Amino acid sequence: MTLIGPSLMCADMGNLQESVMRLDRAGVDFFHLDIMDGSFVPNFTMGPDLIKRIRQFSDKPFDVHLMVERPEDHLDLFIQSGADMISIHAEATAHLQRSLQKLKNDGIKAGVALNPSTPITELEHVLDVVDYVTVMTVNPGFAGQSFVPLMYKKIKKIKELIQSEGYQIDIQVDGNIGFETIPGVLKNGADMLVCGTSCLFKNDVLLEDAVGQLRAFLEQMKMKNEGCA
Repeated sequence: MTLIGPSLMCADMGNLQESVMRLDRAGVDFFHLDIMDGSFVPNFTMGPDLIKRIRQFSDKPFDVHLMVERPEDHLDLFIQSGADMISIHAEATAHLQRSLQKLKNDGIKAGVALNPSTPITELEHVLDVVDYVTVMTVNPGFAGQSFVPLMYKKIKKIKELIQSEGYQIDIQVDGNIGFETIPGVLKNGADMLVCGTSCLFKNDVLLEDAVGQLRAFLEQMKMKNEGCA
């Protein structure tokens, strides 16, 4: 089953509580929360207090994506704020294995995020402590960027690596995930879609309708693929 997770950095921040509740009722699978420190990426976004505030409005998993330098210094803060899943960038820490192991020990799903140019070799020696891989399909920092085409190949190679090593690890894709790019990322092995302005957050479409349209699109794809099998 393909999982849908709205990227809350793309939501209306003035009505974030309402957006979370509406998306929850519409049937999304998880919420994706981007944390940016203005250093690792050239932007600032949410913090732990905001996450703690909206945590009460949904029981769906909160997926915290730490785009910060030295993420190991902030793990406890975000665990306490209500995170169920945390992904950290391989490029941002000298202690990737230690940080992932800490998350696992604390009962948090551990994710590794990779920027477009980061080689998948970063994953090879931490696969035993990884629950999901976040493949950045744009350069991180801002919404609305163009999809990097070579990421289809990267997703496929990560899938092949996971399968060859015998692990059960989900692949999450993040960045310009919309109706044009979804078929390609799913074909190459993605399991979790982080959805922003490309398909969920539209000025002229209600959130509930956007989720419904995306579900219908995924179901249509599934039926088409099964028909070709």
